[in-house]
Amino acid sequence: MDDERGVLEAKKLQRIRPKFLNLMEIRQPLPAVISVLHRISGALLFFPGIPLLLYGLEMTLSSPQGYAQFQSLLASSLSKGALTLFLWFFLHHLCAGIRFLALDLHYGGELEQARLTSKMVLAAGIILTLLISPLIW
Repeated sequence: MDDERGVLEAKKLQRIRPKFLNLMEIRQPLPAVISVLHRISGALLFFPGIPLLLYGLEMTLSSPQGYAQFQSLLASSLSKGALTLFLWFFLHHLCAGIRFLALDLHYGGELEQARLTSKMVLAAGIILTLLISPLIW
């Protein structure tokens, strides 16, 4: 009897489960997107960010010629665009990190508050990047 019930439940579960899950068609809520962007920005700040920062520091401290070479490297539009992108990575990661600290302290955990703070993080990262990026250009 228990065997039959187990088989019936297994067949019922097979009918309910999706056969194919297309990840490109799933629309994530904004707090989930902010969380994913927080992780991606942290990873990109860590891996190419830290080695590039250390390489630039080594260039500037090695000799006056290295410093001049580093300045000419940063004068290109491609470098300025990359710096602006890394600035957004940093500012988004900072704002989202503050949001996650507040969530850990049980502030802003309700659905509407979570959506509002996600919008605020996205807006703050973009606005701060737009305000600071003229210093790069």
